[in-house]
Order: sequence, then C-alpha cells, then structure tokens
Amino acid sequence: MKRTGFTLIELIVVVSITALLLAILLPALGGSRQQAKSVLCSSNIKQLLAGLMMYEAENGTLPHAFHAAPTIPPPCGYAGNNMFDFPALWWFNYTTDFCARDKRKKKVLCCPANKMTNTELKGYVLHGNYGVNQSICKLPKANITLDDDDFYGTPLRTSDVRQPSRTLLIVDSGYGIISWCHAADSPPVALGNTLIEDTAYVPGLRINKGRQLWPGQHDDAINGRHPRKTVNVGFASGHISRLDADDLLVEKSGKDYKNRSPLWVPK
Repeated sequence: MKRTGFTLIELIVVVSITALLLAILLPALGGSRQQAKSVLCSSNIKQLLAGLMMYEAENGTLPHAFHAAPTIPPPCGYAGNNMFDFPALWWFNYTTDFCARDKRKKKVLCCPANKMTNTELKGYVLHGNYGVNQSICKLPKANITLDDDDFYGTPLRTSDVRQPSRTLLIVDSGYGIISWCHAADSPPVALGNTLIEDTAYVPGLRINKGRQLWPGQHDDAINGRHPRKTVNVGFASGHISRLDADDLLVEKSGKDYKNRSPLWVPK
C-alpha cells in the first residue's frame, strides 16, 4: 500500500527545522528594522540641518532655541504640552512650515526609534526626539534673569563656530533643547525633575542611570534608541555622524570639563 502524507517523526523534524530557522532569522530581522529606523533618523536630522542653514542664510544667524510667549503663535498651535512646556515658537517653527495637522511634515521632527512611553508626553515633538544645542541656538536674554552668554543672547552664525565639523548642532535628545550640562557627569547646576527641560538627555548615555527622569523616559534614556547605544549627531558643518552615546559625555576634571569644547561649546 502506497504511503501518503508525513509520519510523526518527519513532522517533528520539519517543525524543528522551521523553529530553528525562525530563531536564527528573527533577531536578524529585528536588527534590520532597528538599522532602518536609524537611517531614517539620520535623514530627518539632515533635513532639519538644511532647514537651520536656510534660516541662517535668510536671517544672518541661526534661530533661537525657543522664544517663549510670542505675540503670534504658530498657525497650528504650540508644539508642546502646555502642562509641561512653555508656549513658544521653537527652532523648528522658524525652519520649517511645521503644522501639527500635517503628519508628513511632523514626521521629520520625530525620531522613528523613539522609546518614550509616557502617554502624557508621547506624540509631542518636544519629547523624545531631537534637541538643538543651546550653546549655539541660544535663548533670548529677555526671558530669564541669569546673565550667561554661553546659553542666552543672540544665536550664533555657523561662521562663529571655530570648529564646525566637531561641534554638534542637533542630536537625538530627550527634549527639544539640550546643552552640555545634560551630558555632564557632574553638571554645574542642579538638574531636578520639576521642569521637563531639566530632563533633557542623550539617549543611551551611561550617566542617565543616575539621572532624575520623568516616568516613561527611562527606556529611551538608559537603553538608547539605536543599535549599540549610538546616537545620530548633526554638526554645525552640515554633516551627520553616528556616534556612541558615551562619546558625548562631558566629564568633570578638577575645575574644568573634558569634552565640553568644541563638541558642545563652540570655543
């Protein structure tokens, strides 16, 4: 009598081989997806850099990081959550015709590898996406009482940056603005969790484990977004690099800091 179908042993062998192949392929597919998100993130930063450069060409300087309580709000409303963020015009409002209702334009401002899980913050472009360097795109002095030329005053021009190919302008970040203080192992000022901008961070930086973070930021901050805890960095020269997050660490050394200049502070 001619046998049809498979024996139990043959089925077990087939299932075992299939399971083995899946076990081999799934991590590779997951890695490919991560890599694709990293490439898309790099493309986003490239477009945002181009927008910043276009603004400078038209206005003579780069834009302010943000301008709080402007007289004219963006056409589609403010970018942040008014429970946590200043109602302001942000750097990307000056560089793109960003509109919250235009998903295509909003996507450029959103890191596809964002791991934020806080439902109150997720979906707002200020949180868990990209941050501009406050030492270059400074804040207006009128908004604050502290007189600190490193962070406040007139934004710089790229020609003011002595080593543009080594000075970051935009980076994967926990908040829409970021400074070297947020990447320092011993920041010169207290960074608590009262103000949301105090919890700006470089994703994957090792010091984030000891930082005060808001709920939902921990996975993004501690485990990082991209493979091997790398970050995408846009430099003042206009080029993009992917660096280890810890390459951006600013370490206290006596009365000074290592890695602060020219990476973060263009001096």
